[in-house]
Amino acid sequence: METLQKRKDADKRYFWRVEDIFENDALMQAEYDRLMEQVPELSKYKGRLAESAGVLLEALRFFEGYERRLHMAWLYASLKESEDLTNSFYKGLGGKMSVLYTKAEEARAYFNPEVLEISEDTLNRFYTHEPELEHYKHYFDKLFREKPHTLSVPEETILAAASKLCGAPSEIFSMLENADMKFGVVKNKDGAELELTLGRFISYLESPDRTLRENAFNALYDVFIAHKHVIAAAYSASVDKDIFISKSRKYSSCIEQSLFYDNVPLDVYKNLISAVHENLPHMYKYVELRKKRLNLSELHMYDIYTPIVADIDTDISYEEACETVVKALAPLGGDYAAVVKESFEKGWIDVYENEGKRSGAFAAGVYDSHPYILMNYSGKISDMFTLAHEIGHAVHSYFSAKHQSFTYSDYPIFLAEVASTVNEALLMDYLLKNTKETKMKEYLLNYYLEQFRGTLFRQTMFAEFEMITHETAEQGETLTVDYLQETYYGLIKKYFGAGITADEKIAYEWSRIPHFYSAFYVYKYATGYSAAIAFAKKILEEGQPAVDAYKNFLMSGGADYPLEILKKAGVDMSSPEPVKDALGVFASIAAQFET
Repeated sequence: METLQKRKDADKRYFWRVEDIFENDALMQAEYDRLMEQVPELSKYKGRLAESAGVLLEALRFFEGYERRLHMAWLYASLKESEDLTNSFYKGLGGKMSVLYTKAEEARAYFNPEVLEISEDTLNRFYTHEPELEHYKHYFDKLFREKPHTLSVPEETILAAASKLCGAPSEIFSMLENADMKFGVVKNKDGAELELTLGRFISYLESPDRTLRENAFNALYDVFIAHKHVIAAAYSASVDKDIFISKSRKYSSCIEQSLFYDNVPLDVYKNLISAVHENLPHMYKYVELRKKRLNLSELHMYDIYTPIVADIDTDISYEEACETVVKALAPLGGDYAAVVKESFEKGWIDVYENEGKRSGAFAAGVYDSHPYILMNYSGKISDMFTLAHEIGHAVHSYFSAKHQSFTYSDYPIFLAEVASTVNEALLMDYLLKNTKETKMKEYLLNYYLEQFRGTLFRQTMFAEFEMITHETAEQGETLTVDYLQETYYGLIKKYFGAGITADEKIAYEWSRIPHFYSAFYVYKYATGYSAAIAFAKKILEEGQPAVDAYKNFLMSGGADYPLEILKKAGVDMSSPEPVKDALGVFASIAAQFET
Protein backbone atom coordinates (compact mmCIF):
# COMPACT_ATOMS: atom_id res chain seq x y z
CA MET A 1 0.00 0.00 0.00
CA GLU A 2 1.31 3.43 -0.97
CA THR A 3 1.48 5.86 1.96
CA LEU A 4 2.45 9.50 2.25
CA GLN A 5 5.95 10.55 3.22
CA LYS A 6 6.55 12.46 6.39
CA ARG A 7 7.80 16.00 5.83
CA LYS A 8 11.22 15.24 7.31
CA ASP A 9 11.79 12.42 4.81
CA ALA A 10 10.69 14.33 1.68
CA ASP A 11 13.05 15.79 -0.94
CA LYS A 12 13.90 19.31 0.18
CA ARG A 13 14.59 20.43 -3.41
CA TYR A 14 10.82 20.69 -3.82
CA PHE A 15 10.20 22.73 -0.65
CA TRP A 16 9.42 26.43 -0.68
CA ARG A 17 12.06 28.65 0.95
CA VAL A 18 10.30 30.00 4.01
CA GLU A 19 13.72 31.07 5.29
CA ASP A 20 13.50 33.95 2.78
CA ILE A 21 11.04 35.50 5.26
CA PHE A 22 12.82 34.61 8.50
CA GLU A 23 15.95 32.47 8.53
CA ASN A 24 14.72 30.43 11.49
CA ASP A 25 12.01 30.14 14.14
CA ALA A 26 14.05 32.13 16.66
CA LEU A 27 14.07 35.22 14.41
CA MET A 28 10.36 34.83 13.82
CA GLN A 29 9.76 34.58 17.58
CA ALA A 30 11.85 37.70 18.20
CA GLU A 31 9.81 39.65 15.63
CA TYR A 32 6.59 38.34 17.12
CA ASP A 33 7.71 39.55 20.56
CA ARG A 34 8.55 43.00 19.19
CA LEU A 35 5.22 43.26 17.39
CA MET A 36 3.35 42.26 20.53
CA GLU A 37 5.30 44.77 22.62
CA GLN A 38 4.46 47.54 20.15
CA VAL A 39 0.71 46.90 20.10
CA PRO A 40 0.07 49.69 22.67
CA GLU A 41 1.85 52.15 20.36
CA LEU A 42 -0.95 51.69 17.83
CA SER A 43 -3.14 53.70 20.21
CA LYS A 44 -0.82 56.69 20.47
CA TYR A 45 -2.72 58.67 17.83
CA LYS A 46 -6.07 58.17 19.49
CA GLY A 47 -7.91 61.50 19.73
CA ARG A 48 -5.25 63.25 17.63
CA LEU A 49 -6.03 62.41 14.00
CA ALA A 50 -7.87 65.67 13.33
CA GLU A 51 -5.10 67.82 14.89
CA SER A 52 -3.23 68.39 11.64
CA ALA A 53 -2.41 66.97 8.25
CA GLY A 54 1.04 66.06 9.57
CA VAL A 55 -0.34 63.95 12.41
CA LEU A 56 -2.73 62.13 10.09
CA LEU A 57 0.06 61.37 7.60
CA GLU A 58 2.38 60.25 10.40
CA ALA A 59 -0.31 57.89 11.75
CA LEU A 60 -0.94 56.38 8.32
CA ARG A 61 2.75 55.73 7.79
CA PHE A 62 3.17 54.25 11.26
CA PHE A 63 0.24 51.87 10.79
CA GLU A 64 1.53 50.84 7.38
CA GLY A 65 4.99 50.10 8.72
CA TYR A 66 3.57 47.98 11.51
CA GLU A 67 1.17 46.19 9.18
CA ARG A 68 3.92 45.30 6.72
CA ARG A 69 5.89 43.62 9.49
CA LEU A 70 2.75 41.93 10.78
CA HIS A 71 2.05 40.50 7.31
CA MET A 72 5.54 39.03 7.09
CA ALA A 73 5.17 37.31 10.47
CA TRP A 74 1.73 36.03 9.51
CA LEU A 75 3.04 34.65 6.20
CA TYR A 76 5.85 32.74 7.91
CA ALA A 77 3.51 31.23 10.50
CA SER A 78 0.87 30.37 7.91
CA LEU A 79 3.31 28.66 5.53
CA LYS A 80 4.98 26.64 8.28
CA GLU A 81 1.62 25.51 9.62
CA SER A 82 0.50 24.50 6.12
CA GLU A 83 3.54 22.23 5.72
CA ASP A 84 2.21 19.91 8.40
CA LEU A 85 -1.07 20.65 10.17
CA THR A 86 -0.29 18.01 12.79
CA ASN A 87 2.82 19.90 13.96
CA SER A 88 1.73 21.34 17.29
CA PHE A 89 4.55 23.93 17.43
CA TYR A 90 3.50 25.64 14.20
CA LYS A 91 -0.14 25.19 15.06
CA GLY A 92 0.62 27.11 18.24
CA LEU A 93 2.52 29.75 16.28
CA GLY A 94 -0.49 30.24 14.02
CA GLY A 95 -2.68 30.62 17.10
CA LYS A 96 -0.33 33.22 18.54
CA MET A 97 -0.49 35.20 15.31
CA SER A 98 -4.29 35.16 15.48
CA VAL A 99 -4.11 36.60 19.00
CA LEU A 100 -1.64 39.25 17.83
CA TYR A 101 -3.87 40.24 14.91
CA THR A 102 -6.84 40.57 17.25
CA LYS A 103 -4.90 42.74 19.71
CA ALA A 104 -3.59 44.95 16.90
CA GLU A 105 -7.09 45.38 15.47
CA GLU A 106 -8.41 46.31 18.92
CA ALA A 107 -5.61 48.85 19.40
CA ARG A 108 -6.28 50.61 16.09
CA ALA A 109 -10.07 50.23 16.09
CA TYR A 110 -10.40 53.96 16.79
CA PHE A 111 -8.78 54.95 13.49
CA ASN A 112 -11.67 54.67 11.03
CA PRO A 113 -14.33 56.20 13.30
CA GLU A 114 -12.01 59.12 14.12
CA VAL A 115 -11.14 59.79 10.48
CA LEU A 116 -14.85 59.77 9.64
CA GLU A 117 -15.33 62.61 12.14
CA ILE A 118 -13.06 64.81 10.04
CA SER A 119 -15.14 67.05 7.79
CA GLU A 120 -14.69 67.05 4.03
CA ASP A 121 -13.52 70.68 4.10
CA THR A 122 -10.89 69.87 6.73
CA LEU A 123 -9.68 66.88 4.75
CA ASN A 124 -9.36 69.00 1.61
CA ARG A 125 -7.28 71.52 3.60
CA PHE A 126 -5.11 68.65 4.79
CA TYR A 127 -4.45 67.69 1.16
CA THR A 128 -3.23 71.23 0.54
CA HIS A 129 -0.98 71.34 3.62
CA GLU A 130 0.43 67.83 3.11
CA PRO A 131 0.39 67.00 -0.63
CA GLU A 132 1.56 63.45 0.18
CA LEU A 133 -1.86 62.83 1.72
CA GLU A 134 -3.30 63.02 -1.80
CA HIS A 135 -1.87 59.52 -2.31
CA TYR A 136 -4.47 58.25 0.18
CA LYS A 137 -7.43 59.91 -1.51
CA HIS A 138 -8.94 56.67 -2.88
CA TYR A 139 -8.36 55.07 0.51
CA PHE A 140 -10.28 57.89 2.21
CA ASP A 141 -13.01 57.86 -0.45
CA LYS A 142 -13.61 54.16 0.26
CA LEU A 143 -13.59 54.85 3.98
CA PHE A 144 -16.17 57.64 3.75
CA ARG A 145 -18.32 55.48 1.50
CA GLU A 146 -18.42 52.99 4.38
CA LYS A 147 -19.34 55.66 6.94
CA PRO A 148 -22.97 54.48 7.36
CA HIS A 149 -21.60 51.06 8.33
CA THR A 150 -18.78 52.19 10.60
CA LEU A 151 -19.55 52.09 14.31
CA SER A 152 -18.41 54.12 17.27
CA VAL A 153 -14.92 53.55 18.69
CA PRO A 154 -16.15 51.35 21.59
CA GLU A 155 -18.32 49.30 19.22
CA GLU A 156 -15.50 48.89 16.70
CA THR A 157 -13.23 47.77 19.52
CA ILE A 158 -15.74 45.10 20.52
CA LEU A 159 -16.01 43.82 16.93
CA ALA A 160 -12.23 43.76 16.61
CA ALA A 161 -11.98 41.77 19.84
CA ALA A 162 -14.48 39.27 18.43
CA SER A 163 -12.48 38.63 15.24
CA LYS A 164 -10.73 35.52 16.55
CA LEU A 165 -14.04 34.13 17.78
CA CYS A 166 -15.60 34.86 14.39
CA GLY A 167 -12.88 32.83 12.72
CA ALA A 168 -13.55 29.78 14.91
CA PRO A 169 -16.03 27.98 12.59
CA SER A 170 -13.54 28.04 9.72
CA GLU A 171 -10.69 26.96 11.98
CA ILE A 172 -12.73 24.09 13.43
CA PHE A 173 -13.68 22.87 9.96
CA SER A 174 -10.10 23.16 8.68
CA MET A 175 -8.62 21.18 11.56
CA LEU A 176 -11.35 18.54 11.33
CA GLU A 177 -10.89 18.10 7.58
CA ASN A 178 -7.11 18.39 7.30
CA ALA A 179 -5.82 17.02 10.60
CA ASP A 180 -8.38 14.74 12.26
CA MET A 181 -10.23 13.08 9.39
CA LYS A 182 -8.72 9.88 8.05
CA PHE A 183 -10.17 8.30 4.92
CA GLY A 184 -8.50 4.92 5.08
CA VAL A 185 -7.70 2.85 2.03
CA VAL A 186 -9.71 2.05 -1.09
CA LYS A 187 -9.36 -0.78 -3.59
CA ASN A 188 -9.03 -0.49 -7.34
CA LYS A 189 -10.42 -2.99 -9.84
CA ASP A 190 -7.41 -5.27 -9.28
CA GLY A 191 -7.92 -5.33 -5.52
CA ALA A 192 -4.84 -3.24 -4.76
CA GLU A 193 -5.18 -0.98 -1.71
CA LEU A 194 -4.54 2.74 -2.12
CA GLU A 195 -4.50 5.33 0.65
CA LEU A 196 -7.29 7.90 0.25
CA THR A 197 -6.49 11.51 1.14
CA LEU A 198 -8.12 14.81 0.30
CA GLY A 199 -5.21 15.56 -1.99
CA ARG A 200 -5.69 12.32 -3.92
CA PHE A 201 -9.49 12.27 -4.04
CA ILE A 202 -9.97 14.13 -7.32
CA SER A 203 -7.12 12.23 -9.00
CA TYR A 204 -8.92 8.99 -8.07
CA LEU A 205 -12.18 10.37 -9.51
CA GLU A 206 -10.28 11.16 -12.70
CA SER A 207 -9.11 7.54 -12.97
CA PRO A 208 -10.42 5.37 -15.82
CA ASP A 209 -10.87 2.66 -13.16
CA ARG A 210 -14.58 2.94 -12.30
CA THR A 211 -14.21 0.63 -9.29
CA LEU A 212 -11.62 2.98 -7.81
CA ARG A 213 -13.79 6.01 -8.57
CA GLU A 214 -16.84 4.54 -6.87
CA ASN A 215 -14.90 3.26 -3.87
CA ALA A 216 -13.11 6.60 -3.39
CA PHE A 217 -16.40 8.53 -3.71
CA ASN A 218 -18.19 6.36 -1.15
CA ALA A 219 -15.26 6.20 1.28
CA LEU A 220 -14.71 9.96 1.35
CA TYR A 221 -18.37 10.85 1.75
CA ASP A 222 -18.87 8.17 4.40
CA VAL A 223 -16.32 10.02 6.55
CA PHE A 224 -17.95 13.40 5.99
CA ILE A 225 -21.42 11.96 6.65
CA ALA A 226 -20.10 10.47 9.90
CA HIS A 227 -19.18 14.03 10.95
CA LYS A 228 -22.23 15.72 9.41
CA HIS A 229 -23.66 17.11 12.65
CA VAL A 230 -20.48 18.83 13.81
CA ILE A 231 -19.85 20.20 10.29
CA ALA A 232 -23.44 21.46 10.04
CA ALA A 233 -22.96 23.15 13.41
CA ALA A 234 -19.71 24.75 12.21
CA TYR A 235 -21.28 25.98 8.97
CA SER A 236 -24.38 27.26 10.76
CA ALA A 237 -22.14 29.12 13.21
CA SER A 238 -20.26 30.64 10.28
CA VAL A 239 -23.53 31.90 8.77
CA ASP A 240 -24.60 33.22 12.19
CA LYS A 241 -21.28 35.07 12.35
CA ASP A 242 -22.01 36.65 8.96
CA ILE A 243 -25.47 37.72 10.14
CA PHE A 244 -24.09 39.12 13.40
CA ILE A 245 -21.51 41.27 11.60
CA SER A 246 -23.89 42.46 8.86
CA LYS A 247 -26.53 43.46 11.41
CA SER A 248 -23.94 45.11 13.64
CA ARG A 249 -22.78 47.19 10.69
CA LYS A 250 -26.34 48.09 9.66
CA TYR A 251 -26.46 46.23 6.35
CA SER A 252 -29.79 44.89 5.13
CA SER A 253 -28.30 41.44 4.48
CA CYS A 254 -25.09 39.43 4.50
CA ILE A 255 -24.85 39.53 0.74
CA GLU A 256 -25.18 43.32 0.70
CA GLN A 257 -22.28 43.59 3.13
CA SER A 258 -20.13 41.22 1.09
CA LEU A 259 -20.71 43.07 -2.19
CA PHE A 260 -20.52 46.57 -0.68
CA TYR A 261 -16.78 46.49 0.02
CA ASP A 262 -15.97 45.92 -3.67
CA ASN A 263 -18.71 48.32 -4.80
CA VAL A 264 -20.32 45.49 -6.78
CA PRO A 265 -24.07 45.84 -7.44
CA LEU A 266 -26.30 42.95 -6.36
CA ASP A 267 -27.37 42.65 -10.00
CA VAL A 268 -23.90 41.31 -10.89
CA TYR A 269 -24.45 38.39 -8.49
CA LYS A 270 -28.01 37.71 -9.56
CA ASN A 271 -27.28 38.16 -13.27
CA LEU A 272 -24.59 35.49 -12.98
CA ILE A 273 -27.07 32.97 -11.55
CA SER A 274 -29.74 33.92 -14.11
CA ALA A 275 -27.34 33.62 -17.04
CA VAL A 276 -26.21 30.16 -15.91
CA HIS A 277 -29.82 29.05 -15.37
CA GLU A 278 -30.63 30.12 -18.94
CA ASN A 279 -27.74 28.04 -20.24
CA LEU A 280 -28.34 24.89 -18.19
CA PRO A 281 -29.63 23.07 -21.33
CA HIS A 282 -26.02 23.20 -22.58
CA MET A 283 -24.94 21.46 -19.36
CA TYR A 284 -27.68 18.85 -19.72
CA LYS A 285 -26.50 18.16 -23.27
CA TYR A 286 -22.93 17.77 -22.02
CA VAL A 287 -24.09 15.31 -19.33
CA GLU A 288 -25.82 13.20 -21.99
CA LEU A 289 -22.73 13.40 -24.20
CA ARG A 290 -20.55 12.25 -21.31
CA LYS A 291 -22.85 9.30 -20.58
CA LYS A 292 -22.84 8.28 -24.24
CA ARG A 293 -19.08 8.58 -24.71
CA LEU A 294 -18.36 6.64 -21.52
CA ASN A 295 -20.82 3.99 -22.71
CA LEU A 296 -22.68 3.98 -19.38
CA SER A 297 -26.32 3.14 -18.82
CA GLU A 298 -26.19 5.38 -15.71
CA LEU A 299 -23.88 8.35 -15.22
CA HIS A 300 -23.10 8.71 -11.50
CA MET A 301 -21.56 11.63 -9.66
CA TYR A 302 -18.28 9.72 -9.44
CA ASP A 303 -18.21 9.58 -13.27
CA ILE A 304 -18.13 13.36 -13.67
CA TYR A 305 -14.37 13.92 -13.40
CA THR A 306 -12.97 11.00 -15.38
CA PRO A 307 -11.87 11.91 -18.92
CA ILE A 308 -14.29 10.88 -21.63
CA VAL A 309 -11.37 9.91 -23.85
CA ALA A 310 -9.93 6.60 -22.67
CA ASP A 311 -6.41 5.18 -22.90
CA ILE A 312 -4.63 8.53 -22.82
CA ASP A 313 -1.43 8.92 -20.86
CA THR A 314 -1.90 12.14 -18.87
CA ASP A 315 1.15 11.72 -16.66
CA ILE A 316 3.53 14.68 -16.73
CA SER A 317 6.51 15.29 -14.49
CA TYR A 318 6.76 18.48 -12.51
CA GLU A 319 9.81 19.60 -14.50
CA GLU A 320 8.04 19.06 -17.82
CA ALA A 321 4.97 20.88 -16.52
CA CYS A 322 7.14 23.89 -15.62
CA GLU A 323 8.66 23.98 -19.13
CA THR A 324 5.25 23.73 -20.76
CA VAL A 325 3.76 26.50 -18.64
CA VAL A 326 6.61 28.87 -19.57
CA LYS A 327 6.03 28.19 -23.29
CA ALA A 328 2.26 28.57 -22.97
CA LEU A 329 2.53 31.96 -21.28
CA ALA A 330 4.91 33.36 -23.90
CA PRO A 331 2.18 35.64 -25.40
CA LEU A 332 2.39 37.68 -22.17
CA GLY A 333 5.97 38.74 -22.93
CA GLY A 334 9.48 38.29 -21.62
CA ASP A 335 9.01 40.23 -18.38
CA TYR A 336 6.12 37.94 -17.42
CA ALA A 337 8.13 34.83 -18.36
CA ALA A 338 11.06 36.01 -16.23
CA VAL A 339 8.89 36.14 -13.11
CA VAL A 340 7.45 32.68 -13.87
CA LYS A 341 10.94 31.20 -14.22
CA GLU A 342 12.02 32.85 -10.98
CA SER A 343 9.09 31.21 -9.18
CA PHE A 344 10.32 27.79 -10.34
CA GLU A 345 13.98 28.39 -9.55
CA LYS A 346 13.99 30.49 -6.37
CA GLY A 347 11.94 28.44 -3.90
CA TRP A 348 8.50 29.98 -4.32
CA ILE A 349 6.73 26.62 -4.62
CA ASP A 350 6.16 23.69 -2.24
CA VAL A 351 5.51 20.94 -4.75
CA TYR A 352 4.52 17.53 -3.42
CA GLU A 353 2.04 16.18 -0.87
CA ASN A 354 3.36 14.97 2.48
CA GLU A 355 1.69 13.64 5.58
CA GLY A 356 -0.28 16.38 7.32
CA LYS A 357 0.20 18.97 4.57
CA ARG A 358 -2.69 21.29 3.85
CA SER A 359 -4.79 19.94 1.01
CA GLY A 360 -5.44 21.63 -2.32
CA ALA A 361 -3.38 24.51 -3.66
CA PHE A 362 -3.03 28.22 -2.94
CA ALA A 363 -0.84 31.23 -3.58
CA ALA A 364 0.03 33.63 -0.77
CA GLY A 365 1.90 36.88 -1.01
CA VAL A 366 2.66 39.96 1.05
CA TYR A 367 4.20 43.28 0.04
CA ASP A 368 7.73 42.67 1.33
CA SER A 369 8.16 39.08 0.21
CA HIS A 370 8.01 37.16 -3.03
CA PRO A 371 4.79 35.13 -3.32
CA TYR A 372 4.57 31.49 -2.24
CA ILE A 373 2.62 28.64 -3.84
CA LEU A 374 1.40 25.47 -2.15
CA MET A 375 0.86 22.50 -4.45
CA ASN A 376 0.05 18.84 -3.93
CA TYR A 377 1.46 17.80 -7.30
CA SER A 378 0.55 14.22 -8.27
CA GLY A 379 1.85 14.12 -11.84
CA LYS A 380 -1.28 14.66 -13.95
CA ILE A 381 -2.18 17.22 -16.59
CA SER A 382 -4.71 18.63 -14.13
CA ASP A 383 -1.81 19.41 -11.78
CA MET A 384 -0.09 21.34 -14.57
CA PHE A 385 -3.22 23.45 -14.98
CA THR A 386 -3.30 24.00 -11.21
CA LEU A 387 0.33 25.09 -11.38
CA ALA A 388 -0.46 27.60 -14.15
CA HIS A 389 -3.46 28.79 -12.12
CA GLU A 390 -1.46 29.47 -8.95
CA ILE A 391 1.35 31.08 -10.98
CA GLY A 392 -1.30 33.53 -12.21
CA HIS A 393 -2.14 34.49 -8.62
CA ALA A 394 1.54 34.81 -7.73
CA VAL A 395 2.50 37.00 -10.70
CA HIS A 396 -0.57 39.18 -10.12
CA SER A 397 0.63 39.75 -6.54
CA TYR A 398 4.19 40.33 -7.76
CA PHE A 399 3.21 42.98 -10.34
CA SER A 400 0.78 44.68 -7.95
CA ALA A 401 3.46 44.98 -5.26
CA LYS A 402 6.05 46.17 -7.77
CA HIS A 403 3.90 48.91 -9.30
CA GLN A 404 1.72 50.02 -6.38
CA SER A 405 2.47 51.39 -2.94
CA PHE A 406 1.65 49.21 0.06
CA THR A 407 -1.67 51.07 0.40
CA TYR A 408 -2.96 49.83 -2.96
CA SER A 409 -0.90 46.69 -3.51
CA ASP A 410 -3.57 44.25 -2.36
CA TYR A 411 -5.94 43.60 -5.27
CA PRO A 412 -9.63 43.05 -4.41
CA ILE A 413 -10.81 39.46 -4.08
CA PHE A 414 -13.30 40.13 -6.88
CA LEU A 415 -10.27 40.27 -9.21
CA ALA A 416 -8.35 37.43 -7.60
CA GLU A 417 -9.38 34.66 -10.00
CA VAL A 418 -8.89 36.58 -13.24
CA ALA A 419 -5.12 36.27 -13.68
CA SER A 420 -5.09 32.63 -12.61
CA THR A 421 -7.75 31.68 -15.15
CA VAL A 422 -6.12 33.67 -17.97
CA ASN A 423 -3.08 31.46 -17.46
CA GLU A 424 -5.20 28.32 -17.68
CA ALA A 425 -6.87 29.55 -20.88
CA LEU A 426 -3.50 30.35 -22.48
CA LEU A 427 -2.15 26.94 -21.45
CA MET A 428 -5.16 25.24 -23.01
CA ASP A 429 -4.74 27.21 -26.24
CA TYR A 430 -1.04 26.27 -26.39
CA LEU A 431 -1.71 22.57 -25.81
CA LEU A 432 -4.50 22.42 -28.40
CA LYS A 433 -2.30 24.14 -31.00
CA ASN A 434 0.73 21.94 -30.32
CA THR A 435 -0.94 18.57 -29.89
CA LYS A 436 -0.95 16.44 -33.04
CA GLU A 437 -2.66 13.32 -31.75
CA THR A 438 -6.44 13.35 -32.22
CA LYS A 439 -7.26 11.54 -29.00
CA MET A 440 -5.17 13.96 -26.96
CA LYS A 441 -6.97 16.90 -28.58
CA GLU A 442 -10.27 15.27 -27.64
CA TYR A 443 -8.96 14.82 -24.11
CA LEU A 444 -8.00 18.50 -23.91
CA LEU A 445 -11.33 19.69 -25.28
CA ASN A 446 -13.02 17.53 -22.65
CA TYR A 447 -10.72 19.01 -20.01
CA TYR A 448 -11.68 22.51 -21.20
CA LEU A 449 -15.35 21.60 -20.86
CA GLU A 450 -14.61 20.37 -17.35
CA GLN A 451 -12.99 23.69 -16.48
CA PHE A 452 -16.19 25.46 -17.50
CA ARG A 453 -18.30 22.92 -15.61
CA GLY A 454 -16.12 23.10 -12.52
CA THR A 455 -15.79 26.87 -12.44
CA LEU A 456 -18.60 28.66 -14.22
CA PHE A 457 -21.40 26.17 -13.51
CA ARG A 458 -20.22 24.58 -10.23
CA GLN A 459 -19.14 27.81 -8.53
CA THR A 460 -22.40 29.47 -9.55
CA MET A 461 -24.26 26.54 -7.97
CA PHE A 462 -22.19 27.10 -4.83
CA ALA A 463 -23.04 30.80 -4.95
CA GLU A 464 -26.74 29.99 -5.18
CA PHE A 465 -26.43 27.61 -2.22
CA GLU A 466 -24.78 30.35 -0.14
CA MET A 467 -27.46 32.85 -1.09
CA ILE A 468 -30.26 30.42 -0.15
CA THR A 469 -28.74 29.35 3.18
CA HIS A 470 -27.99 32.90 4.29
CA GLU A 471 -31.46 34.12 3.35
CA THR A 472 -32.97 31.19 5.25
CA ALA A 473 -30.93 31.89 8.36
CA GLU A 474 -31.69 35.62 8.14
CA GLN A 475 -35.38 34.72 8.26
CA GLY A 476 -34.78 32.97 11.59
CA GLU A 477 -34.77 29.39 10.30
CA THR A 478 -32.25 26.84 11.60
CA LEU A 479 -29.73 25.34 9.19
CA THR A 480 -30.15 21.71 10.16
CA VAL A 481 -28.32 18.81 8.53
CA ASP A 482 -31.55 17.76 6.81
CA TYR A 483 -32.18 21.25 5.45
CA LEU A 484 -28.62 21.62 4.15
CA GLN A 485 -28.51 18.27 2.41
CA GLU A 486 -32.01 18.67 0.90
CA THR A 487 -31.19 22.16 -0.38
CA TYR A 488 -27.89 21.06 -1.85
CA TYR A 489 -29.37 17.92 -3.40
CA GLY A 490 -32.04 20.02 -5.10
CA LEU A 491 -29.36 22.23 -6.66
CA ILE A 492 -27.42 19.20 -7.88
CA LYS A 493 -30.52 17.97 -9.72
CA LYS A 494 -31.19 21.44 -11.15
CA TYR A 495 -27.66 21.99 -12.44
CA PHE A 496 -27.05 18.46 -13.82
CA GLY A 497 -30.53 17.59 -15.06
CA ALA A 498 -32.22 14.24 -15.54
CA GLY A 499 -29.29 12.71 -17.39
CA ILE A 500 -27.34 12.00 -14.23
CA THR A 501 -27.93 9.54 -11.41
CA ALA A 502 -27.57 11.87 -8.45
CA ASP A 503 -26.12 9.58 -5.79
CA GLU A 504 -27.64 10.38 -2.41
CA LYS A 505 -24.23 10.91 -0.80
CA ILE A 506 -23.57 13.90 -3.08
CA ALA A 507 -26.20 15.73 -1.01
CA TYR A 508 -23.43 16.10 1.60
CA GLU A 509 -20.90 17.70 -0.73
CA TRP A 510 -21.59 21.05 0.96
CA SER A 511 -19.92 19.61 4.06
CA ARG A 512 -16.48 19.45 2.42
CA ILE A 513 -16.29 22.89 0.75
CA PRO A 514 -13.90 25.17 2.72
CA HIS A 515 -14.83 28.28 0.71
CA PHE A 516 -18.29 28.25 2.30
CA TYR A 517 -16.60 29.63 5.42
CA SER A 518 -15.71 32.79 3.46
CA ALA A 519 -19.22 33.86 2.59
CA PHE A 520 -20.03 34.99 -0.96
CA TYR A 521 -16.52 34.37 -2.22
CA VAL A 522 -17.20 31.57 -4.70
CA TYR A 523 -19.25 33.66 -7.14
CA LYS A 524 -16.02 35.54 -7.86
CA TYR A 525 -14.58 32.37 -9.37
CA ALA A 526 -17.39 32.37 -11.93
CA THR A 527 -17.27 36.10 -12.70
CA GLY A 528 -13.47 35.99 -12.71
CA TYR A 529 -13.55 33.04 -15.09
CA SER A 530 -15.82 34.94 -17.46
CA ALA A 531 -13.55 38.01 -17.38
CA ALA A 532 -10.50 35.79 -17.92
CA ILE A 533 -11.99 34.13 -21.00
CA ALA A 534 -12.58 37.61 -22.40
CA PHE A 535 -8.99 38.70 -21.63
CA ALA A 536 -7.46 35.52 -23.10
CA LYS A 537 -9.49 35.94 -26.29
CA LYS A 538 -8.26 39.53 -26.65
CA ILE A 539 -4.63 38.57 -25.94
CA LEU A 540 -4.63 35.82 -28.57
CA GLU A 541 -6.55 37.76 -31.23
CA GLU A 542 -5.39 41.36 -30.74
CA GLY A 543 -1.78 40.87 -29.67
CA GLN A 544 0.33 43.58 -28.02
CA PRO A 545 -2.39 46.21 -27.36
CA ALA A 546 -4.42 43.59 -25.46
CA VAL A 547 -1.29 42.35 -23.65
CA ASP A 548 -0.48 45.91 -22.56
CA ALA A 549 -4.05 46.46 -21.32
CA TYR A 550 -3.92 43.17 -19.43
CA LYS A 551 -0.58 44.00 -17.80
CA ASN A 552 -2.00 47.35 -16.70
CA PHE A 553 -4.73 45.32 -15.05
CA LEU A 554 -2.09 43.20 -13.25
CA MET A 555 -0.26 46.34 -12.10
CA SER A 556 -3.38 48.08 -10.77
CA GLY A 557 -3.60 46.25 -7.45
CA GLY A 558 -6.42 47.87 -5.50
CA ALA A 559 -5.96 51.41 -6.78
CA ASP A 560 -9.61 51.57 -7.89
CA TYR A 561 -12.83 49.60 -7.47
CA PRO A 562 -12.64 46.19 -9.21
CA LEU A 563 -15.31 46.81 -11.84
CA GLU A 564 -13.51 50.03 -12.83
CA ILE A 565 -10.12 48.29 -13.04
CA LEU A 566 -11.61 45.66 -15.35
CA LYS A 567 -13.43 48.26 -17.44
CA LYS A 568 -10.20 50.23 -17.97
CA ALA A 569 -8.61 47.02 -19.27
CA GLY A 570 -11.49 46.45 -21.69
CA VAL A 571 -13.84 44.04 -19.86
CA ASP A 572 -17.15 45.36 -18.49
CA MET A 573 -18.40 42.98 -15.80
CA SER A 574 -21.25 45.31 -14.82
CA SER A 575 -22.89 43.89 -17.95
CA PRO A 576 -24.01 40.24 -18.14
CA GLU A 577 -22.44 39.95 -21.59
CA PRO A 578 -19.01 38.55 -20.54
CA VAL A 579 -20.78 35.74 -18.63
CA LYS A 580 -23.07 35.01 -21.58
CA ASP A 581 -20.12 35.09 -23.97
CA ALA A 582 -18.21 32.62 -21.81
CA LEU A 583 -21.23 30.30 -21.68
CA GLY A 584 -21.37 30.59 -25.47
CA VAL A 585 -17.75 29.39 -25.62
CA PHE A 586 -18.76 26.38 -23.51
CA ALA A 587 -21.55 25.53 -25.94
CA SER A 588 -19.16 25.93 -28.89
CA ILE A 589 -16.53 23.64 -27.36
CA ALA A 590 -19.18 21.04 -26.56
CA ALA A 591 -20.40 21.12 -30.16
CA GLN A 592 -16.82 20.89 -31.45
CA PHE A 593 -16.11 17.94 -29.18
CA GLU A 594 -19.28 16.13 -30.21
CA THR A 595 -18.46 16.65 -33.89
